[in-house]
Amino acid sequence: MLSSQAQVLRKRTTMLMGGRFDITLVAKDARTAEMHIDTVIAEIARIEHLISDWIPSSQVSTVNAQAGIAPVKVDWELLLLAERALELSRLSHGAFDISFAAMDRIWKFDGSMTSMPTPEAIRRSVEKVGYRHILISREDSTLYLERKGMKIGFGALGEGYAADRCRSMMQERGIQAGIVNGTGDMSAWGKQPDGSDWMIGINDPADSGRLLAVVPLRQGAVVTSGSYEKFVTFNGKRYAHIINPVTGYPATGLTSVTVFGPSAEQANGLSTTMMVLGKKEGLEFLSNFPEYSCLMVADDGSMTHSPNLDLAAFQMKP
Repeated sequence: MLSSQAQVLRKRTTMLMGGRFDITLVAKDARTAEMHIDTVIAEIARIEHLISDWIPSSQVSTVNAQAGIAPVKVDWELLLLAERALELSRLSHGAFDISFAAMDRIWKFDGSMTSMPTPEAIRRSVEKVGYRHILISREDSTLYLERKGMKIGFGALGEGYAADRCRSMMQERGIQAGIVNGTGDMSAWGKQPDGSDWMIGINDPADSGRLLAVVPLRQGAVVTSGSYEKFVTFNGKRYAHIINPVTGYPATGLTSVTVFGPSAEQANGLSTTMMVLGKKEGLEFLSNFPEYSCLMVADDGSMTHSPNLDLAAFQMKP
């Protein structure tokens, strides 16, 4: 329960990590809330400059530039993030792979693509993908990509990691409630000033202006991965931005996967992996993570959920 003084809610939106962050904090007064929002934004910016592969001065960009040449000394924080990513790759047999970033040279979802990549170009891009060729040395605190042309990116973990990190930081500083939402990767704690739970809307992938459901969230994370926002269309077929790192082609079968659980970073990785695996294999994979549950929407609009999802808590929209 929030203390009687913690009654002020403040919210701010900013653009970081290539997307939108909505930061909501509950504090004893407006000044305290705004000051801590400043701290959250500074922390997200710090993480962005550490892990973003599109910032030339970041450690990840340096690792990519040295692919096939030499190991690169990196911060322990980045090393541990890479270790967690590789563990998810091992568990998913490569359905999740941070070295998929090499494919961004042939698949572009920013409006610049005018034709399908050729099968040969896709085949060549897959040759640069492979988590087994990402070498980590704890002893030297280095990352090394064995093959020239390899490239890693933390787009499927970074925003979730930043949201979790900021939640922990705010809790350590006595902020009793809030939500850090990084482009749909939400990490929440505590309650609203009136004592009610945070209510999180789950978007309908077929209609961006409509909600599928509203669900209460006290402590934990909600993350949605979907093929409905970034895609290209060729010859009447839609190709989504979530790429299967094994085949080099966009994942098909599911329009969105929403994962609930303790960590936004982990939920982010799981939802992306499940988009690649598809409904049946995705549910089997998620069963290895009992603290996490999911709601899936298939391309045909049908919905499926994991057996451990508490549907009774959902307010389903007509």
